[in-house]
Amino acid sequence: MLYKKTETLSIIRREGEIMGMFVNPNAAAFQCAVNSEVYIDKTGLLEYTNKVLGTNARFICNSRPRRFGKSITANMLTAYYSKGCDSEKMFSELEISEAEDFKKHLNKYDVIHLDIQWCMEPAGGPERIVSYISEKTIQELREYYPNVLKESTTSLPEALAMINAETGNKFIIIIDEWDVLIRDEAANQKVQEEYINFLRGMFKGTEPTKYIQLAYLTGILPIKREKTQSALNNFDEFTMLSPSILAKYIGFTEDEVQKLAEEYHQNFEEVKRWYDGYLLKDYQVYNPRAVISLMQKGEFKSYWSETASYEAIVPLINMDYDGLKTAIIEMLSGAAVKVNTATFKNDILNIQSKDDVLTYMIHLGYLGYDQTRKMAFVPNEDIRQELEIALDSKIMNK
Repeated sequence: MLYKKTETLSIIRREGEIMGMFVNPNAAAFQCAVNSEVYIDKTGLLEYTNKVLGTNARFICNSRPRRFGKSITANMLTAYYSKGCDSEKMFSELEISEAEDFKKHLNKYDVIHLDIQWCMEPAGGPERIVSYISEKTIQELREYYPNVLKESTTSLPEALAMINAETGNKFIIIIDEWDVLIRDEAANQKVQEEYINFLRGMFKGTEPTKYIQLAYLTGILPIKREKTQSALNNFDEFTMLSPSILAKYIGFTEDEVQKLAEEYHQNFEEVKRWYDGYLLKDYQVYNPRAVISLMQKGEFKSYWSETASYEAIVPLINMDYDGLKTAIIEMLSGAAVKVNTATFKNDILNIQSKDDVLTYMIHLGYLGYDQTRKMAFVPNEDIRQELEIALDSKIMNK
């Protein structure tokens, strides 16, 4: 759904409420998206999250490639649910306002919103992420619940459990870039174990079932699997391999792009050739960053290089498992390649086969995936150019 602004929206703070950095943030981040020249209304996702609040389906991990609108979606959830602001006016012209339960859940919850990528710098490095998040969030929670949390409380899961036991209040927890430590610190076992244990404490077990109203994780990778099970196997996963009912809410659909092409007088078939190709369930999905850049700049080119470097996949292709490089060359010529996605454990340190590499490239957005035929392919001209550069680079030949 295209959204046309009639006025610039402003943040309204809910009277008497405390707004924190992590606890009950305001709606400023989502406001920026809504006020942008190009904004596609994805608030229909809130109908689904409202439906699963407080149910066994309330644990969601939604993974997509870079620049597919993951952070905007996380900010939207925060703006809608957070007690820290009054965002009724902001949402009043959007799709969710037509839902029967629109006001029932609007700004009614304690929300904790964490951006793991952002936390890296103030934390002082990956080794301090868990302690930094715990310290700062508990400090903010004490402003809301000064008579509940003791000064000796240092565990965030314990703090949430104590608040719930004392008040009955439940929390909505949103984690953006949840997988940054899994990707960027793949070889740091200590950091990985501490972080996964932190997430387990937050989301698994008897106490979290009491204090979690909704948990929403978003990043590039699905949840890491250990042996045969997910590290957080109570989460429903929506991925580039199996997007299910959330397919149309991350990325731009073909209908949405066609309307933008008409508005900005762009040749739709050319837009399709350059930026289409991600087949998510029943939808052809486009990379939002590329489409917006085209509409605003009016130039057909590869915008992928502005969001990710091909050098990230060069070492993977260089491994040449089972003729991997040959398979990529075949896909560049227009062919599709069969891929077994079940072997990849969402852990880049333990990539062991061609199928693992291809599956990882699907999650990164370098390949499209046909869920029915279980085949990978090069989705569009934008990506084709990046893969050709990777294959032709001097780094590849070292």
